[in-house]
Amino acid sequence: MTVAAALALFVVAAGLLTITPGLDTAMVLRTAAVDGPRRAGLAALGILCGCLAWGLAVALGLGVLLGASRAAYTLLKWAGAAYLAWLGLNLILRPRSKLDLATGGPRRGNWWARGLLTNLLNPKIGVFYVSFLPQFVPAAAPTAPFIVLLAAIHALLGAIWFAALIAGTAPLKRWLQRAAVVRWLDRATGVVFLGFGARLALERR
Repeated sequence: MTVAAALALFVVAAGLLTITPGLDTAMVLRTAAVDGPRRAGLAALGILCGCLAWGLAVALGLGVLLGASRAAYTLLKWAGAAYLAWLGLNLILRPRSKLDLATGGPRRGNWWARGLLTNLLNPKIGVFYVSFLPQFVPAAAPTAPFIVLLAAIHALLGAIWFAALIAGTAPLKRWLQRAAVVRWLDRATGVVFLGFGARLALERR
């Protein structure tokens, strides 16, 4: 797989992942609706910084591990494939019917730190990055720098999405609260995860 093909595939997959309703989307929408666009922007910035921190941590760890051991790469490949398949099947078979946008909770504090901690204290993101990012690294590319690049692209896509959420809080909030929309996004993402899990399992490097 060429670098251009890897980046194109990643943009498609990460873009779909970005717009699928989740904890980060709920937090930005909730903050925009209750506390205003400026504070929502700070929360979004904190979330994006968290993504970059996870990406850097994964890149440093995987760069050393995968460069040193073929067995480690094979183990990680199968673990990642199994994790993506599990995520995909859960999204397809048990899609959500709503996105929790409850507005309760404290309304004072550092919104950037709140967004950062929400992201960093979610271990699912680290596990997902470990299983998801390596399969987009071409064989000829250096692992760690390329994973950092992928994390940066994911953060850029997230910034665009959060900006759209904040700018169109009311209509997007109504759209993302429709049961049919949430179910469709979950199932579509599940199909993508299954496909990438199968691709990862069959990949030879």
